[in-house]
Amino acid sequence: MATSTIRWLRRYLVISLCCLLLAIGCGSNNSGTGGTGDTGGTKTLTVGTEPAFAPFEFKGTNGELQGFSIDLMNAIAKSAGFTVNFQSLPFDGLIPALQGKTIDAAISSMTITKERSQTVDFSRPYFKAGLAIAVRSDNQDITNFVSLENKRIAVQIGTTGAEEAKKVAGAKISSFDSAPLALQELKNGNVDAVINDAPVTLYAIKNANLSGIKVVGQLLTEEFYGIATAKNSPNLALINQGIETILGDNTYAQIYKKWFNAEPPKLPEKSPFAN
Repeated sequence: MATSTIRWLRRYLVISLCCLLLAIGCGSNNSGTGGTGDTGGTKTLTVGTEPAFAPFEFKGTNGELQGFSIDLMNAIAKSAGFTVNFQSLPFDGLIPALQGKTIDAAISSMTITKERSQTVDFSRPYFKAGLAIAVRSDNQDITNFVSLENKRIAVQIGTTGAEEAKKVAGAKISSFDSAPLALQELKNGNVDAVINDAPVTLYAIKNANLSGIKVVGQLLTEEFYGIATAKNSPNLALINQGIETILGDNTYAQIYKKWFNAEPPKLPEKSPFAN
């Protein structure tokens, strides 16, 4: 074989090998930790939610995720320049999933508490809420927190409502996987009251065929919902950036009015338990 031909073949093989290595290197950069990846240059966050808490997170008749929190997360992503991959999980599985880094964030009407803030980091608050007591419309005995003593109380597992119910002396507490199930138990007469987030309870009474139920007394607590991330997650700053933007450009107010037909209250600028 001629010397010039050998040189040409060597050169061809070297160039081909370099192209192959370059292609392999580029392909390996598309994956990320905890479900985070890049699609066409845009960062994608896997966000956990439990779609059983209307009007915040729920599935519509077509199976699509809907609700205030879903609209809000999509708006945050749009303003901060990332995309969202929602993943449905049980509420009490969200924090373990964050700790295990199988999801990047969680938005599921999660109240910012001191205990939760020891295991996850929260965004600045995105919703002001509080716990309310629901009873059957013909109930005249339960009018406030004190009158819950020795009563049968239904709650959603893993929520602040469940924690509040533990403070009631002599109460018999029944836990359910979702707020609608707890409220249905009340409607069926199997419990005397439900302690749950006020906006969810009022929405369910109005829209989920739960007539015959009323809310009594004053709100038991003042709470704020936050978007949770793993401790020291680099995604927290990105999420806070998005929240700040939509609060400032009226997008937040538009979403709030869509779901609650009211002007939104003023929100704190940071989590009450932020470092």
